[in-house]
Amino acid sequence: MIGKGNRNETVIDAIKKYTGVYLAAVGGAGALMALCVEKAEIVAFEDLGTEAIYRLTVRNMPLVVAIDCEGNNIYDGDAL
Repeated sequence: MIGKGNRNETVIDAIKKYTGVYLAAVGGAGALMALCVEKAEIVAFEDLGTEAIYRLTVRNMPLVVAIDCEGNNIYDGDAL
């Protein structure tokens, strides 16, 4: 999952349960980030338009692991 801000405890619990990661993108640089997207396909909730869930194929996209599969969270001041 790619986003720009913190996630709530429900999402963090799901990240840990399913050993996922949450990647943070640089805010305000959407146009530049879009250049890294090679392919985008809707995988769920097409009726939500821009809020649908997409599968992206990207190349050289600058992202930071914000929440890892153990729940370590860069947005949590205690984690730093």
